[in-house]
Amino acid sequence: MSKTKSSSDSAFDFSDSSSPLATQIASEHRRREALEARTVPAPEKTRYFTISNQKGGVGKTTTTVNLAAALAKGGLNVLVIDIDPQGNASTALGIEHHSEVDSIYDVLINDLPLSDVVATCPDLPSLQVAPATIHLAGAEIELVSLVAREQRLQRALDDYARTRQREGLPRLDYVFIDCPPSLGLLTVNAFVAAREVLIPIQCEYYALEGLSQLLKNIEMIQKHLNSKLTVSTILLTMYDGRTKLAAQVANEVREHFPEQVLDAVIPRSVRISEAPSYQQTVITYDPNSTGALSYTEAAYEMAERGA
Repeated sequence: MSKTKSSSDSAFDFSDSSSPLATQIASEHRRREALEARTVPAPEKTRYFTISNQKGGVGKTTTTVNLAAALAKGGLNVLVIDIDPQGNASTALGIEHHSEVDSIYDVLINDLPLSDVVATCPDLPSLQVAPATIHLAGAEIELVSLVAREQRLQRALDDYARTRQREGLPRLDYVFIDCPPSLGLLTVNAFVAAREVLIPIQCEYYALEGLSQLLKNIEMIQKHLNSKLTVSTILLTMYDGRTKLAAQVANEVREHFPEQVLDAVIPRSVRISEAPSYQQTVITYDPNSTGALSYTEAAYEMAERGA
């Protein structure tokens, strides 16, 4: 005799912990509840980060905009400086950056005050952005002949902090500088202006390729231009839990940098990739997605370590 299927039966039994989908949903629910119970701490003074990795395609810009968005959503005051001529950070944060817009190029080359170029992210009122335009492509050559060419961004940021104070605006909690994947004068300006370096490392083959050269370049900056610069944070990105390779790479990076690597890991995610096409970060595009949860966890952990 055939057994009648009850209305409680379904293709997905969410009470069954053996179901991969149910396990994932339960895990994300727990993570979301844990994040809602946490308060992101404000640092004692502004933290200046350069997000850098000479290897392309590791998630530098994605990491910059999503960490910034997560901290801003958590109530902190954040500034993103886009010094990559491609302007991808500006796009992801919904900021106009066509050739007629005043941008970080005008700050570095024409001494325009940073306060004249910053714009507010439309989705997050406490997130400010200094956009990049195509003019930055020629800035490397133009910077060569300028006085104090390596310190121009640092001086602009110092002036901007004083301007905010004069105008009664709240102090910035975080400044994130998104760099091009090369060590030219734009990146050198970022290293001189920052106090901390955050290095995104993809969990794939050749992950550590070029990292030793990056660390040598940072050491050179420390020696000659910015003795306060430290590699404070390493974030593992593009993690695919289905592969042994990802776990091996993660373990290898943690062995090399046990103090710097965050516990939070950023997975491969369609939502993270989709968000910029809507001129958004994944934090605002799909706040309940695994990608948004992961970047929020990373941002909070980074904030708690520095508090």
